[in-house]
Amino acid sequence: MNKQQDKPLTLFGLTWPIFLEQFLQTIILNIDTLMLSKYSDRAVAAVGVSSQILTVAYLMFGFVTVGLSVFISQLLGAGKEQEASKVGSISMGLNLIFGVAVSLILVVFAKPLLVMMKLPPELMEEGYTFLFTMGWFSFIVAIMNTANAILRMHGFVRQMLLLSFAVIVLNVIGNYLFIYGPLGIPVLGVKGVALATGMSRIIGLAIVLYMLMKYMRHPLSYKQMFRFPIDYVKEIMKIGIPSAGENISYMASQVFITYFVAILGTAALTTKIYTQNITTFVFLFSVSIGQATSMIIGRLIGAAKYDDAYRQCYRSLKIGLLITFGIGCLLNVFSRPLISLFTSDEEVIHLGQMLMLLSLVLEAARACNVIVIAALNAAGEVKYPVFMGLISMWGVSIPLAYLFGIVFHLGIPGIWIAFIVDEWLRGALMLLRWRTRKWQQIRFNLISRAKEM
Repeated sequence: MNKQQDKPLTLFGLTWPIFLEQFLQTIILNIDTLMLSKYSDRAVAAVGVSSQILTVAYLMFGFVTVGLSVFISQLLGAGKEQEASKVGSISMGLNLIFGVAVSLILVVFAKPLLVMMKLPPELMEEGYTFLFTMGWFSFIVAIMNTANAILRMHGFVRQMLLLSFAVIVLNVIGNYLFIYGPLGIPVLGVKGVALATGMSRIIGLAIVLYMLMKYMRHPLSYKQMFRFPIDYVKEIMKIGIPSAGENISYMASQVFITYFVAILGTAALTTKIYTQNITTFVFLFSVSIGQATSMIIGRLIGAAKYDDAYRQCYRSLKIGLLITFGIGCLLNVFSRPLISLFTSDEEVIHLGQMLMLLSLVLEAARACNVIVIAALNAAGEVKYPVFMGLISMWGVSIPLAYLFGIVFHLGIPGIWIAFIVDEWLRGALMLLRWRTRKWQQIRFNLISRAKEM
């Protein structure tokens, strides 16, 4: 394999490995739950709550990786590979520090965090064991996320797919050994699952660091990892903090809406979970196309090909809408048998079919949002999507979910309608912003200085 991939990036060539990688990550969550369920239902519940804490903690690493991705793609587009390597080195050091801090917080405050999440006392021991053990490995996630972002921005998406597959296989093997205890291996249950996950990530980290040294034309400089020039750090965080903050805000808003769904009863809550499990695979296509679009547009903007970047956003959006609508139609045709895989409750099946139909409109709106926001972020436009997202999430989605679902007694279909209004409103605002082409006026000192070198 060449040290650097010089072939031009294509939407299809980038999207399919990114989709498969995310698909595998989604599948492994279900495999972990299924394998652990054979050991103990209580273990599944305890790990589920602990995993929510870990998910929020890992979002902190996005403060660096989002800004890193924007700058590397634009620098590569400008032909400044060595400067891109420097940004990668600094980002690696930043996220290592974030990772160590998060690991310490999870280890020291594991029990208080679980108490805050209202974990029942009978689940506390297993929840604490999992969160405490996983906490020690959290800094590895920070380093891997950064390394993955660097390699992906350089076009090594297929290699990242193979790496994810290898880590997942190792994780499953470890789960099997520690849960079922073949060949006299001690059965460790929840602790074993955490250890298997951690050890598979350690091996994955070793592989990804090897790839950084072997495949990069300008390998990362370990001397620059901890120098942290203030101008570099400032610009990376200026992009990363708002974007990661939006993700945290979105998760917080979903907690409120889940509370509304819980008011409607167990059937509504169960239907929400099953429907979202099925439609997640539609959303993965939107995310994959969005990430691929971001990589392409970032390079085009770095090369000052603004018209090409402008057209690429619309090209990606058309493809994204066609794919999500087509898959959504296919899922609706088989909605009853798909939902029946999870439950035989006729009320849940009927509600699920209604939500699947509404999701045709919802997922199209989400595709518009994800793809256009990815394009805006690649251009360095992060404040506008974040600002409008906060207004729409907390000023439209949550109030309408309560109004339609609870006050007007439309139930969970009413909450889905609120989602649709929120997503289409934001989608329209993002498209209008892209059309203004104000993103062309955004200038970063980091990029400008590199172009002059």
